[in-house]
Amino acid sequence: MQDLAAALGKRKQQRLYRTRRTLEGRQSVRVRMDGREFLSFCSNDYLGLASHPEVIAALREGAERFGVGSGAAHLISGHSYAHQALEEELADFVGRPRALLFSTGYMANLGVVAALCGRTDSVLEDRLNHASLLDAARLSGARLMRYAHGDMGALARKLAKAPGQALIASDAVFSMDGDRAPLGEMQALARRHAAWLLVDDAHGFGVLGEQGRGWCCEQLGAGADNLVLMATLGKALGTFGAFVAGSEALIETLIQQARTFIYTTASPPALAWATRTALSLVRRGDALRAALNDHIDYFRRCAAELELPLMPSSTAIQPLWVGEAGRALALSEALRRRNLLVTAIRPPTVARGAARLRLTLSAAHRRDQLDCLLQALADSLRECGDDD
Repeated sequence: MQDLAAALGKRKQQRLYRTRRTLEGRQSVRVRMDGREFLSFCSNDYLGLASHPEVIAALREGAERFGVGSGAAHLISGHSYAHQALEEELADFVGRPRALLFSTGYMANLGVVAALCGRTDSVLEDRLNHASLLDAARLSGARLMRYAHGDMGALARKLAKAPGQALIASDAVFSMDGDRAPLGEMQALARRHAAWLLVDDAHGFGVLGEQGRGWCCEQLGAGADNLVLMATLGKALGTFGAFVAGSEALIETLIQQARTFIYTTASPPALAWATRTALSLVRRGDALRAALNDHIDYFRRCAAELELPLMPSSTAIQPLWVGEAGRALALSEALRRRNLLVTAIRPPTVARGAARLRLTLSAAHRRDQLDCLLQALADSLRECGDDD
């Protein structure tokens, strides 16, 4: 216990200590915490569907029809009509033969990599991949080989040396930088080396590509049999969970061998029922995506005029470079005093010296709210001074 307390104290001294904040109402661009109302720019609810009335109504309907809990794992008695219908609709949406629901994207990535790779195999990953992909490789026992961010030459060189069956894993849209992976080049390399390609499209699904099918579908279409698509349902779709889409043989293999699917209770069927409505809203959500893209263009244009240090990104994730962790925390607190909620991203989520504010935009934001954010950022940067 003394060691734990000492480690926590050290984390606080390094300005790396994390705390939870409790919302007092629904997820929205305006949230209430500690008796105060904040304008939020740190949610992944990119289309504003988390509190959409049609999704809320569908959740109520699902609870009335299916109850609340699933009661068991999918392979026992927890797999309901709601789950089955959602899997079929997701597969159709992304143009793959089958889809399989997982409780979270983290569990999906762990399940896929462990089912496809073992100790004699190799997993090749971008250095800026999400923690779930890195942990998946480590837990599988395969050899983890990391390449410099977006460097296809480095990936090709490592693939040539990779032992056993190779699996390439990458974010489609990188969660802390907002940039996109060169999936076309990755697919070509995967085909050349007979490797699996696992694409985590958590931050592209629902907002990028035709009808919001995601960056993976936009770049690769239906993809070859070696493509494994993972996407989450708790971001642009506004609900919860994740799915993996791929060939018939892949999905059947995951049902038989993915431990994070087999040994966990199925998600509530009412949630799957609500997600079907969210998916329908995404399918016909061109106006929402257009509004989001307009916000992104406007925000970046105005930020450039104010000389705000934004990192390159054309997605809803707009990182503002800070550098030092303490200063990132100070900027976040300065914005909080102005009733704006923006998260400071610090190590170990990003590398030392690479702290930033992670700003996320939503179709539900208004232009005047973006103006408020822009002015607050400029004022807070002046207030906190230059980075040491």
